[in-house]
Amino acid sequence: MEHANAADIARVLIEALPYIQRFSGKTVVIKYGGNAMDSEELQNSFARDIVMMKAVGMRPVVVHGGGPQIGSLLSRLGKESKFIQGMRVTDTETMDVVQMVLGGLVNKQIVNLIHRNGGRAIGLTGSDGKLIRAKKMLLTPSTADDPALKASEIIDLGQVGEVESIDAQVLEMLLGSDFIPVIAPIGIDEKGQSYNINADLVAGKVAEVLHAEKLILLTNVAGLKDKEGNILTGLSAARVKDLIADGTIFGGMLPKIDCALSAVQNNVASSHIIDGRVAHAVLLEILTDRGIGTLITKK
Repeated sequence: MEHANAADIARVLIEALPYIQRFSGKTVVIKYGGNAMDSEELQNSFARDIVMMKAVGMRPVVVHGGGPQIGSLLSRLGKESKFIQGMRVTDTETMDVVQMVLGGLVNKQIVNLIHRNGGRAIGLTGSDGKLIRAKKMLLTPSTADDPALKASEIIDLGQVGEVESIDAQVLEMLLGSDFIPVIAPIGIDEKGQSYNINADLVAGKVAEVLHAEKLILLTNVAGLKDKEGNILTGLSAARVKDLIADGTIFGGMLPKIDCALSAVQNNVASSHIIDGRVAHAVLLEILTDRGIGTLITKK
């Protein structure tokens, strides 16, 4: 039995070898959040994946969310969370909580998690080194939000932002010094105002400016599925657009898909949407022949 186990280990390592060789020296940006954060087992498997990637020569960058943790603290403070088109309405008081939770609590937990599993990480928000320059996000309403609103009206979400630019130099300095950057999705504008930004958007833009080999979005589904429930992979940008047009991709998956599409159309070799509920999901997607999620490329 021991020999069988040893043979299995050898097979796994041999299968992984060409991928390790191909991606050594390449940047991989991973958006971490949601279900992948839920259990201690998944947290540790994620951290080990990141440390392993670094150990075999890859350059992982982690961008994290923390929506449930923000909602939990707001609730304890007696403040109701309000969302419009999936975005959290963020007044000044809510922004204080966002900064405490994302920039403090969650960011440092992930840094410590990587340290406990043998890696070296540094936590950042957009204000560190002026990493993420943001601008205020303004939404045009959909009738689903409020039928009384006119399409020409603008919805003000408060301190919710979108990425204007990312300073790649800050990240390259850390990556060149053998650190793993862990980024909280908080940006600042030219006046020093802070903004809460969707973590998928930040991960996508970080991948673009670093010309990453891969953008990996951990989510709570097995990947993109067709109308029969089969997982779709090996998709071109054109095929993804067709799937949006025919209604196969809809609802909450659309923002992730937009982010994945933008990445492959702007310097990123491939985007991956994978199931964060699976232990070692990141390594399984990168280092095995079959992978476990949806792969999207430009062509």
